[in-house]
Amino acid sequence: MLSILDRYILKKYLGTFGLLLLLFIPIGITVHLSEKIDKILENEVPLTEVIFYFLDFTIYFANLLFPLFLFLSVIWFTSKLATNTEVIAFLSSGVSYYRFLRPYMIGATIVCVGAFFMGTYLAPSASKGFNEFHYQYLKKGKRDRDQTNVYRQINDNDYIYVSYFNVAEKSGSNFTLEHFEGNKMTYKLAAKRIRYNDKDSTYTLINYTKRIVGENDDIIESAAKIDTTFSFELEDLTPVEYIAETLNLPELNKFIKREKERGSSYINRYEVVRNKRWSLPVSAYILTIIAVAVSSVKRRGGMGVNLAIGIAIGMVYIFFDKIFGTMAEQSDFSPFVATWFPNIIFGILAIYLLRNAKR
Repeated sequence: MLSILDRYILKKYLGTFGLLLLLFIPIGITVHLSEKIDKILENEVPLTEVIFYFLDFTIYFANLLFPLFLFLSVIWFTSKLATNTEVIAFLSSGVSYYRFLRPYMIGATIVCVGAFFMGTYLAPSASKGFNEFHYQYLKKGKRDRDQTNVYRQINDNDYIYVSYFNVAEKSGSNFTLEHFEGNKMTYKLAAKRIRYNDKDSTYTLINYTKRIVGENDDIIESAAKIDTTFSFELEDLTPVEYIAETLNLPELNKFIKREKERGSSYINRYEVVRNKRWSLPVSAYILTIIAVAVSSVKRRGGMGVNLAIGIAIGMVYIFFDKIFGTMAEQSDFSPFVATWFPNIIFGILAIYLLRNAKR
């Protein structure tokens, strides 16, 4: 059963966090709209699409920055408790500091579970809508999504390569497909151009040649133009970098397993996204402990000093999160270490601050 103290703090914990989200998300939408309004008007975007875009942006924005909002909200209301000497009253009544932390941990658990489900199911759908709208209407040119030098293993035996693929036209140049049996290549397809046909899900090959490797002599087939089918999908020629962000957790696990088998060059980026689905919700506990330890002490400068300290710590946390995530995406740095390192560092900081706050 929750005591009066638990209910009192838990109500403030969740209420202040929700209020901060309601205050900052409209500000974020307003700033974003002011930056993009010219592009939206220039492209004559339908109003319904704009509305759905900003709904997606709201979820995307909330999921991205919820640790900072949570951190600041805990500092805000705990500083008010300390300023009103309520914290001293709680502890003087015989409540231990760890007992005082219990409602905060209950609140962090609620936020953690909510953040996990939002990041696993709501945010991927919102991310897809957000990114699709962004590329369709707000990018200067659709060539940003075009792919160059795509090399993919599509199954155990087949490898494909295309030097350039135009997403809008669904066509590419310098296409090859190599088929292996064990370590031996048995045939190779090549075409000057490849185009995907939506009507019947076939591919048109221009200036096509096929070399079948024989024991003594090779057999060469050629044609100016042929229509054929392949075992790979159009998405295999257009590996969108943000695709992992648009998949829920079960889909993402299957996707990463398949991409590892295909030797995807984006695998670290996908691993970072998956690990963040777990590390970001856990940060709710760490940031809550740090916020309580920093703000439960009554300071001469009052709430302003606590907020200044909190904002500084929050910015450092986000910096660590971004810099290590980028390192993992752009190098061979372990995605697991990159995503969990900020939590480990700030977890140690939380323990240190908690021990000092107890004194």
